[in-house]
Amino acid sequence: MVEGLFITFEGMDGSGKTTQMRRLASRLRGQGRAVVETTEPGGTAIGQKIRQILLDEKNQELSATAELLLYFASRAQNVDEVILPALRRKEIVLSDRFTDSTLAYQGCARGLGAETVLALDRIACRGLRPDLTLWLDIGVETSLARARTRNTETGSAETRMDEQSIEFHHKVYQAYQALANQEPQRMRRIPADATVDEVERRIWEAAAPYVI
Repeated sequence: MVEGLFITFEGMDGSGKTTQMRRLASRLRGQGRAVVETTEPGGTAIGQKIRQILLDEKNQELSATAELLLYFASRAQNVDEVILPALRRKEIVLSDRFTDSTLAYQGCARGLGAETVLALDRIACRGLRPDLTLWLDIGVETSLARARTRNTETGSAETRMDEQSIEFHHKVYQAYQALANQEPQRMRRIPADATVDEVERRIWEAAAPYVI
């Protein structure tokens, strides 16, 4: 590879992004590739503190604009501290969420608009865009059911995002559909209503041309 490769994982909560990202990372490392995994919000010590603010269900008074700016604060730190340095080392960076999440959740579902999100993206990310985005596609009802099951099994409290209305989650899903339709070459739809192994196979089919 002449330069690093940036692959992002997108989708509703419960779509299996984290599991599949770890599987892809393991597969690539098994082939001798240098891989960096990161997540958003988070990915750095500063980003993790921002994540706690964003997801804490007690912070119901957090405004949509403040929420948006916090996501980009976390992203800017992640880009500068983790992602760009790894790409300069010609490594493969895998990220659990990136700007497409912000377009879907804050731009569309919160109603702040794509123009606002993309203006902040230009500042925070300095033109960095994923080479490939893997959208793990599950329906809204499946997403919410999986999130409830996960919280029950792990004893986790609901996050601010878990507590949003069904209408909010439908807007997020519709935004992902629109994004995939706008950029079908970059954003690849991966049907995720299958076994973990089958979803992994579909992801490898989409990612292999970029990494082999």
